Amino acid sequence: MRFHTRKWIKPEDLNPNETLFGGRLLEWIDEEAALYAIIQLENQRTVTKFISEINFKSSAKKGDIIEIGIEPVSFGSSSLTLRCEVRNKMTRDVILTIEKITMVSLGDDGKPKPHGKSEIEFVKDRLENS
Repeated sequence: MRFHTRKWIKPEDLNPNETLFGGRLLEWIDEEAALYAIIQLENQRTVTKFISEINFKSSAKKGDIIEIGIEPVSFGSSSLTLRCEVRNKMTRDVILTIEKITMVSLGDDGKPKPHGKSEIEFVKDRLENS
């Protein structure tokens, strides 16, 4: 799994228990999954269709640095399914896992659009081939 994004937990990210608010973390995960899928599918009109069970394993507190990891699970004709893990950067303790986040590529009409992808591509490889 590749960990692309780090977040520093600040006071405004906390719940009344003084730990990371789950809704804030889910916002960050949804944005990370969207960016990953948009880059892979080469379509800015990519949306979240499904998020499976969210498993909170531990918490984070003010001052912690967390990192969000995303990895591909499978490609559909118009979708990309991802897996996510969030962990504490310093201790490597897992904070959360999500087994499936399905992102769908849309056409201009707002309906699912086939993307023609079947494997992960890296931008550097696309640039070398152009």
